[in-house]
Amino acid sequence: MSEEKRHDGRKPNDLRPIEIKLGVNKNADGSCLLTWGKNVVLATVHGPKQMFPKHLSNPSKAVIDYKYRMACISTPERKSPVPGKRDKEISLVSGNALESAIMVEQFPNTVIEINTLIFTADAGTRVAALTAASLAAADAGLPMKGLISSVAGGRSNKQLVLDLDKQEEDAPDAVDLACAMLMPQKEIALLQMDGFVDIKETKEILKNTVKGIETVYDMQKKALIEKYPLEGEINE
Repeated sequence: MSEEKRHDGRKPNDLRPIEIKLGVNKNADGSCLLTWGKNVVLATVHGPKQMFPKHLSNPSKAVIDYKYRMACISTPERKSPVPGKRDKEISLVSGNALESAIMVEQFPNTVIEINTLIFTADAGTRVAALTAASLAAADAGLPMKGLISSVAGGRSNKQLVLDLDKQEEDAPDAVDLACAMLMPQKEIALLQMDGFVDIKETKEILKNTVKGIETVYDMQKKALIEKYPLEGEINE
């Protein structure tokens, strides 16, 4: 990977600054406010609770009802309050990813509602939302196999980079690969790519993305340990 500085001064494999605050919404069972560069996302968790209507429940596990939404003021051009095709697609795949971490089989015939709201957006919102949602689930005390940690890597202006912002994502040759992993197991829970790239560059992008995910996971653990110091540390 080239070490040429990016437009914001970051090295190619640097993440944008990340700040995590847990338990910010007292009306939710668990919550997380995450600032990732210029992205600001609030994730809340309610449940498990009884599913209505009952015919939508699953007798063998809880249903994860994950919603990804962008606030009307999240981008320079006002967003419609009605969920679009992109919002629904991200909600579906993100919910599936998070289900791999939560022990849903312990809560049959229930629903776990997970809402993520993007207040400001600057690329990488799906990975920021999923990272925040995983922390909100842990903050809610849900039994989990691990945490979902997520980062996007890719290419911009002929350079392989980690954690693209909007300017880099808008480059003519941009490639964006969003990856989420169940940590510390390092099991891929989500993998989506926009753009075209050869196999060699794909492997390099994925390699750098996994390194970024490990960094995000360390930040998640630190945030949880700081809030729950008496609960014991999460195993490596």
